[in-house]
Amino acid sequence: MTDTHTTTTGEQRLATRMARGAAFLGAEMAIMAGAMSWVSERNLVSAMSNAGGFGVIACGAMTPELLDTEIAATKAMTSRPFGVNLITMHPQLFDLIAVCGRHQVGHVVLAGGLPPKGALEAIKETGAKVICFAPALSLAKKLIRSGVDALVIEGMEAGGHIGPVSTSVLAQEMLPEIAEQVPVFVAGGIGRGEAIAGYLDMGAAGVQLGTRFVCATESIAHPNFKKAFIRASARDAVASVQIDPRLPVIPVRALKNAGGELFTAKQREVAQSLDEGKVAMAEAQLQIEHYWAGALRRAVIEGDVEHGSVMAGQSVGMVTKEESIADILAQLMAEAAAALVARAA
Repeated sequence: MTDTHTTTTGEQRLATRMARGAAFLGAEMAIMAGAMSWVSERNLVSAMSNAGGFGVIACGAMTPELLDTEIAATKAMTSRPFGVNLITMHPQLFDLIAVCGRHQVGHVVLAGGLPPKGALEAIKETGAKVICFAPALSLAKKLIRSGVDALVIEGMEAGGHIGPVSTSVLAQEMLPEIAEQVPVFVAGGIGRGEAIAGYLDMGAAGVQLGTRFVCATESIAHPNFKKAFIRASARDAVASVQIDPRLPVIPVRALKNAGGELFTAKQREVAQSLDEGKVAMAEAQLQIEHYWAGALRRAVIEGDVEHGSVMAGQSVGMVTKEESIADILAQLMAEAAAALVARAA
């Protein structure tokens, strides 16, 4: 058997397994670029979609006006589908949904907890498909009942905000139960194609990667930020610690630096304000959220990787150089195709 034949067989198997996810996204391959604040903007998103994957704008703390500008700029750079990630606790969530609707964005990804009442309906009224994060099986079932079109199950190995359970455990527990009902994309700690093949074999419709794309040539992340990724190993990407149980902080995974200590100090400060009755609980949690947005900007845009937040998943050890999105995707697809052939042998 020639190598060419093996390659073709692997590519065909991969295409078959990715068909449902790719059709859902309107992309050539069922690989989403996870939304990373400050990183997932017009350049990275359009490059991802142009290369055949699926880019997602990270709205984060953007105002409706800023999001409007970002979507318009992305549309000017790609004619292919891309999504927008909105945070459920954003005070102007419904205004942001309206912006997505005006631009006829095809997919809206909701992150950060259960969507508030009416949010799913508001998104669906625009004609967009709704993708939600489900960190537990019970929540996944609830979201499916409420009408979401697809789910992302993301393990604790991921960068940024994380849950307590690993990707491999979530995939084993959830895919057999829900994969037939809606397309499910697996995320967290994926750095190579062999892992993608494994999750597709388990019933996933596709995957989502974030960390792997940070050092893409098209990423606007500061050279210092990219250098920190290229230098880091898996064990350098650690989860933040919660100081006060009244201030439930969703842990954030980032590279170890002085910024982590600053966050601990920030939590103490906010907890004290709560004690003194200076802020309400919702306001306190929003302050924590805004802290991350600012700390992340310092690292990604300004290059202060010591005091800013260098959010990274544990797959960071597999990021070894700066390369184009197209090259990264080609490598992942080749690895996945080869793995499918090897398994069938």
